[in-house]
Amino acid sequence: MSPATAPPAVGARIRQARLARGTSVRALAREVGVSASLISQIETGKSQPSVSTLYAITTALGISLESLFVADETAAVPPVAAAPGTVLHALAAFAADPGRRIGPLVTPGEREVLELDSGVVWERLGHVPGTDVDFLQVTYRPGGASSSSGGLMRHAGTEYGCLTSGELILTLGFDEYTMRPGDAVCFESTTPHRYRNDGDVPAVGVWFVFSDT
Repeated sequence: MSPATAPPAVGARIRQARLARGTSVRALAREVGVSASLISQIETGKSQPSVSTLYAITTALGISLESLFVADETAAVPPVAAAPGTVLHALAAFAADPGRRIGPLVTPGEREVLELDSGVVWERLGHVPGTDVDFLQVTYRPGGASSSSGGLMRHAGTEYGCLTSGELILTLGFDEYTMRPGDAVCFESTTPHRYRNDGDVPAVGVWFVFSDT
């Protein structure tokens, strides 16, 4: 993996955002519902959060995941005008500057990549300024899941996904669906949901996540 596409220092940016908010490790852990030691390990880079834990941390700190992809670590600090605890669209625009264009052509080596502890990899495929949509390639490794604890997650927006290879299980509310290559899903992301890969090969798909704002 080239330096341009190496996973960003997610823990350092989470720590900077926490300190900017004046929140202690223990207070953030209580708000997120995890142990203080896990927060410390994430901040020091000894552990990577799962998808659901990362959603919970960014929501608690009033930041979006956009800042975790940029090279400038100061981008993780929320704007002064932002109210603490505001629930932001968890996949808003990835770049600190929403006017930053990604594309029109993005080669595999130029993608912004975020790898998570739960066996999930997000790759940003592009962004057009002025739009509220995230264009992602998502990979669930064998045994990977959006929540390592088995819990369902929810966040703002509407998502559309199409699986291109492998097999993926989607739990959506009280229903469960098996996605195979060529299958597509669409639903409001406020509906409790979880993805998992029970197979022995990676499950790869293309996802669009639209903000409701």
